[in-house]
Amino acid sequence: MIFALGAYINALSAICQLAKDAMLDIADPTAEGLRERKRLETRQRIAETGLRLFLANGYENTTLDTIAAEAGISRRTFFSYFKAKEEILFVWQSAGWRAVWADLLTVSPDENPLDAVRDTFVKHLAHYANDEMRTIDRLLRSSEALRARKQAAYEEQEQALFATLCEVWRQPQRRPALRMVAMACIGVVRLSLEVWSQQETTNRPIVDVLQEGFANLKLAIQ
Repeated sequence: MIFALGAYINALSAICQLAKDAMLDIADPTAEGLRERKRLETRQRIAETGLRLFLANGYENTTLDTIAAEAGISRRTFFSYFKAKEEILFVWQSAGWRAVWADLLTVSPDENPLDAVRDTFVKHLAHYANDEMRTIDRLLRSSEALRARKQAAYEEQEQALFATLCEVWRQPQRRPALRMVAMACIGVVRLSLEVWSQQETTNRPIVDVLQEGFANLKLAIQ
Protein backbone atom coordinates (compact mmCIF):
# COMPACT_ATOMS: atom_id res chain seq x y z
CA MET A 1 0.00 0.00 0.00
CA ILE A 2 1.29 3.44 -0.94
CA PHE A 3 -0.88 5.26 1.60
CA ALA A 4 -1.86 4.35 5.13
CA LEU A 5 -5.05 2.28 5.11
CA GLY A 6 -7.14 4.73 7.16
CA ALA A 7 -6.21 7.75 5.08
CA TYR A 8 -6.67 5.71 1.90
CA ILE A 9 -10.24 4.68 2.78
CA ASN A 10 -11.26 8.12 4.02
CA ALA A 11 -9.79 9.93 1.04
CA LEU A 12 -11.26 7.53 -1.50
CA SER A 13 -14.73 7.74 0.03
CA ALA A 14 -14.73 11.53 0.25
CA ILE A 15 -13.27 12.15 -3.20
CA CYS A 16 -15.65 9.71 -4.85
CA GLN A 17 -18.71 11.21 -3.15
CA LEU A 18 -17.80 14.78 -4.07
CA ALA A 19 -17.18 13.82 -7.68
CA LYS A 20 -20.31 11.67 -7.82
CA ASP A 21 -22.45 14.58 -6.65
CA ALA A 22 -20.95 16.90 -9.25
CA MET A 23 -21.15 14.38 -12.10
CA LEU A 24 -24.66 13.04 -11.53
CA ASP A 25 -26.55 16.19 -10.56
CA ILE A 26 -26.67 17.25 -14.21
CA ALA A 27 -28.86 14.32 -15.30
CA ASP A 28 -32.59 14.78 -16.05
CA PRO A 29 -35.49 12.30 -15.68
CA THR A 30 -36.38 12.00 -19.40
CA ALA A 31 -35.61 8.88 -21.43
CA GLU A 32 -32.64 10.63 -22.99
CA GLY A 33 -31.66 11.90 -19.58
CA LEU A 34 -31.83 8.40 -18.12
CA ARG A 35 -29.54 7.08 -20.85
CA GLU A 36 -27.10 9.88 -20.12
CA ARG A 37 -27.33 9.15 -16.41
CA LYS A 38 -26.50 5.50 -17.06
CA ARG A 39 -23.51 6.56 -19.11
CA LEU A 40 -22.38 8.91 -16.34
CA GLU A 41 -22.76 6.12 -13.78
CA THR A 42 -20.57 3.82 -15.90
CA ARG A 43 -17.99 6.57 -16.26
CA GLN A 44 -18.19 7.11 -12.52
CA ARG A 45 -17.64 3.39 -11.85
CA ILE A 46 -14.58 3.29 -14.09
CA ALA A 47 -13.17 6.43 -12.45
CA GLU A 48 -13.76 5.10 -8.93
CA THR A 49 -12.11 1.81 -9.85
CA GLY A 50 -9.11 3.54 -11.38
CA LEU A 51 -8.67 5.85 -8.41
CA ARG A 52 -8.88 2.94 -5.98
CA LEU A 53 -6.21 1.04 -7.91
CA PHE A 54 -3.97 4.09 -8.23
CA LEU A 55 -4.15 4.65 -4.48
CA ALA A 56 -3.52 1.00 -3.67
CA ASN A 57 -0.85 0.13 -6.24
CA GLY A 58 0.52 3.41 -7.58
CA TYR A 59 -0.20 5.11 -10.89
CA GLU A 60 2.63 3.53 -12.87
CA ASN A 61 1.87 0.05 -11.54
CA THR A 62 -1.79 0.19 -12.55
CA THR A 63 -2.47 -0.80 -16.14
CA LEU A 64 -5.42 0.19 -18.25
CA ASP A 65 -6.32 -3.49 -18.67
CA THR A 66 -6.42 -3.95 -14.90
CA ILE A 67 -8.77 -0.99 -14.51
CA ALA A 68 -11.07 -2.34 -17.24
CA ALA A 69 -11.16 -5.81 -15.73
CA GLU A 70 -11.85 -4.52 -12.22
CA ALA A 71 -14.63 -2.24 -13.55
CA GLY A 72 -16.24 -5.14 -15.42
CA ILE A 73 -15.80 -3.67 -18.89
CA SER A 74 -13.72 -4.43 -21.97
CA ARG A 75 -10.64 -2.49 -23.02
CA ARG A 76 -12.62 -1.19 -26.00
CA THR A 77 -15.40 0.09 -23.73
CA PHE A 78 -12.83 1.87 -21.59
CA PHE A 79 -11.83 3.99 -24.59
CA SER A 80 -15.47 5.00 -25.08
CA TYR A 81 -15.18 6.89 -21.80
CA PHE A 82 -11.52 7.85 -21.43
CA LYS A 83 -8.70 8.42 -23.92
CA ALA A 84 -6.03 7.26 -21.45
CA LYS A 85 -5.74 6.17 -17.85
CA GLU A 86 -4.43 9.59 -16.79
CA GLU A 87 -7.82 11.10 -17.61
CA ILE A 88 -9.30 9.13 -14.73
CA LEU A 89 -7.43 11.28 -12.24
CA PHE A 90 -8.44 14.52 -13.88
CA VAL A 91 -12.13 13.65 -14.05
CA TRP A 92 -12.23 14.32 -10.30
CA GLN A 93 -10.72 17.76 -10.76
CA SER A 94 -12.96 18.50 -13.75
CA ALA A 95 -16.08 17.73 -11.75
CA GLY A 96 -14.91 20.03 -8.98
CA TRP A 97 -14.04 22.88 -11.34
CA ARG A 98 -17.42 22.63 -13.09
CA ALA A 99 -19.08 23.16 -9.72
CA VAL A 100 -16.88 26.23 -9.14
CA TRP A 101 -17.76 27.75 -12.52
CA ALA A 102 -21.47 27.11 -11.94
CA ASP A 103 -21.29 28.85 -8.58
CA LEU A 104 -19.43 31.83 -10.05
CA LEU A 105 -22.18 32.30 -12.63
CA THR A 106 -24.58 33.13 -9.78
CA VAL A 107 -22.42 36.00 -8.51
CA SER A 108 -23.75 39.54 -8.82
CA PRO A 109 -21.89 41.70 -11.38
CA ASP A 110 -21.86 44.40 -8.70
CA GLU A 111 -19.23 42.40 -6.82
CA ASN A 112 -15.50 42.80 -7.33
CA PRO A 113 -14.36 39.96 -9.65
CA LEU A 114 -11.21 39.18 -7.68
CA ASP A 115 -13.12 39.01 -4.39
CA ALA A 116 -15.84 36.87 -5.97
CA VAL A 117 -13.33 34.35 -7.30
CA ARG A 118 -11.49 34.23 -3.98
CA ASP A 119 -14.67 33.61 -2.00
CA THR A 120 -15.88 30.94 -4.42
CA PHE A 121 -12.54 29.13 -4.47
CA VAL A 122 -12.32 29.16 -0.67
CA LYS A 123 -15.91 27.91 -0.35
CA HIS A 124 -15.33 24.92 -2.62
CA LEU A 125 -11.86 24.04 -1.38
CA ALA A 126 -13.19 23.96 2.17
CA HIS A 127 -14.99 20.70 1.27
CA TYR A 128 -11.65 18.90 1.03
CA ALA A 129 -9.85 17.70 4.13
CA ASN A 130 -6.06 17.61 4.27
CA ASP A 131 -5.90 13.84 3.78
CA GLU A 132 -7.91 14.15 0.57
CA MET A 133 -5.77 17.00 -0.76
CA ARG A 134 -2.59 15.17 0.18
CA THR A 135 -3.79 12.04 -1.62
CA ILE A 136 -4.66 13.92 -4.80
CA ASP A 137 -1.42 15.90 -4.75
CA ARG A 138 0.74 12.81 -4.31
CA LEU A 139 -0.96 11.04 -7.18
CA LEU A 140 -0.56 14.00 -9.52
CA ARG A 141 3.13 14.25 -8.67
CA SER A 142 3.80 10.52 -8.95
CA SER A 143 4.86 10.45 -12.61
CA GLU A 144 6.32 12.77 -15.23
CA ALA A 145 3.25 12.33 -17.45
CA LEU A 146 0.91 13.37 -14.65
CA ARG A 147 3.05 16.35 -13.71
CA ALA A 148 2.97 17.56 -17.32
CA ARG A 149 -0.77 17.02 -17.54
CA LYS A 150 -1.22 18.91 -14.29
CA GLN A 151 0.52 21.96 -15.74
CA ALA A 152 -1.66 21.80 -18.85
CA ALA A 153 -4.73 21.60 -16.60
CA TYR A 154 -3.82 24.93 -15.01
CA GLU A 155 -3.92 26.58 -18.45
CA GLU A 156 -7.31 25.01 -19.15
CA GLN A 157 -8.64 26.21 -15.81
CA GLU A 158 -7.39 29.73 -16.49
CA GLN A 159 -9.23 29.80 -19.81
CA ALA A 160 -12.40 28.40 -18.25
CA LEU A 161 -12.26 30.95 -15.43
CA PHE A 162 -11.83 33.80 -17.91
CA ALA A 163 -14.81 32.58 -19.95
CA THR A 164 -16.92 32.35 -16.79
CA LEU A 165 -15.95 35.84 -15.65
CA CYS A 166 -16.92 37.21 -19.06
CA GLU A 167 -20.38 35.70 -18.61
CA VAL A 168 -20.87 37.61 -15.36
CA TRP A 169 -19.10 40.88 -16.20
CA ARG A 170 -20.21 41.28 -19.81
CA GLN A 171 -18.82 44.69 -20.70
CA PRO A 172 -16.24 44.17 -23.51
CA GLN A 173 -13.98 46.87 -22.10
CA ARG A 174 -13.53 44.80 -18.92
CA ARG A 175 -12.12 41.77 -20.69
CA PRO A 176 -8.42 42.66 -20.39
CA ALA A 177 -8.82 43.16 -16.64
CA LEU A 178 -10.85 39.94 -16.32
CA ARG A 179 -8.12 38.06 -18.16
CA MET A 180 -5.60 39.33 -15.62
CA VAL A 181 -7.92 38.30 -12.77
CA ALA A 182 -8.15 34.80 -14.22
CA MET A 183 -4.38 34.51 -14.62
CA ALA A 184 -3.72 35.85 -11.12
CA CYS A 185 -6.31 33.67 -9.40
CA ILE A 186 -5.17 30.42 -11.01
CA GLY A 187 -1.62 31.48 -10.16
CA VAL A 188 -2.63 31.85 -6.51
CA VAL A 189 -4.18 28.38 -6.54
CA ARG A 190 -1.08 26.91 -8.14
CA LEU A 191 1.36 28.59 -5.78
CA SER A 192 -0.78 27.84 -2.72
CA LEU A 193 -0.82 24.13 -3.55
CA GLU A 194 2.94 24.14 -4.00
CA VAL A 195 3.51 25.95 -0.70
CA TRP A 196 1.10 23.66 1.11
CA SER A 197 2.65 20.47 -0.30
CA GLN A 198 6.18 21.58 0.64
CA GLN A 199 5.38 22.10 4.32
CA GLU A 200 7.38 19.93 6.68
CA THR A 201 4.07 19.03 8.27
CA THR A 202 0.84 19.27 6.30
CA ASN A 203 -1.54 19.83 9.19
CA ARG A 204 -2.25 23.40 8.12
CA PRO A 205 -5.48 23.35 6.07
CA ILE A 206 -5.01 24.07 2.38
CA VAL A 207 -7.85 26.58 2.53
CA ASP A 208 -5.83 28.69 5.03
CA VAL A 209 -2.87 28.71 2.65
CA LEU A 210 -5.16 29.74 -0.21
CA GLN A 211 -6.66 32.61 1.77
CA GLU A 212 -3.17 33.81 2.64
CA GLY A 213 -2.22 33.66 -1.02
CA PHE A 214 -5.14 35.86 -2.02
CA ALA A 215 -4.37 38.29 0.80
CA ASN A 216 -0.79 38.61 -0.47
CA LEU A 217 -2.07 39.18 -3.99
CA LYS A 218 -4.32 42.02 -2.88
CA LEU A 219 -1.49 43.62 -0.93
CA ALA A 220 0.77 43.44 -3.98
CA ILE A 221 -1.69 45.19 -6.30
CA GLN A 222 -2.87 47.92 -3.92
